[in-house]
Amino acid sequence: MRAPRIGVLALQGAFREHRQRLESLGAAVTEVRLGSDLEGLHGLILPGGESTTMARLMTEYALWEPVRAFHAAGGHLWGTCAGAILLSRDVLGAPPQFGRQDSLNLLDVTVQRNAFGRQIDSFTTDLAVRGLEGVFPAVFIRAPAFTRVGGGVEVLAGYRGQAVMVQADRVLASAFHPELTGDTRLHALFVRQCAVVSA
Repeated sequence: MRAPRIGVLALQGAFREHRQRLESLGAAVTEVRLGSDLEGLHGLILPGGESTTMARLMTEYALWEPVRAFHAAGGHLWGTCAGAILLSRDVLGAPPQFGRQDSLNLLDVTVQRNAFGRQIDSFTTDLAVRGLEGVFPAVFIRAPAFTRVGGGVEVLAGYRGQAVMVQADRVLASAFHPELTGDTRLHALFVRQCAVVSA
């Protein structure tokens, strides 16, 4: 089984931290800024950041359709925090001046922006994540929550009665920031998922 080639959307946000975690696990990593950068990849991470800014940059760089096509062709996606918002079907809580927030609509969930408070309310907590032994130190920064989970979407972790990590059809989404901890188990999980494609 070959090491997978994984892209990290590098328009805004914590893409460098994701790259470091992936490279520590032996994955070949590409920073993705254009649709052509997706060629030959097995997976793509959409990092945390500011979702309205990321959505605007996705439009400016004409990335919406290439990312959808990448997934349709068998690519794996993982969105963390803002990246999870971009994957969701319905987005609640976008600033009024932006209207309805654009998304990839690849995950049948409704996501609520800033579900756990503002930047000043950021926190770290130990989460039980399905498929992991022990707990995971999850960093929540202006984090969303999945308030509706559609059929076929599996909830992998919850916090205070809200789903905070979900998965369906080669799409993984976490409301928190795994790249901001020294625990690489979730990145290792994504690398293994992508390696199935490259076997």
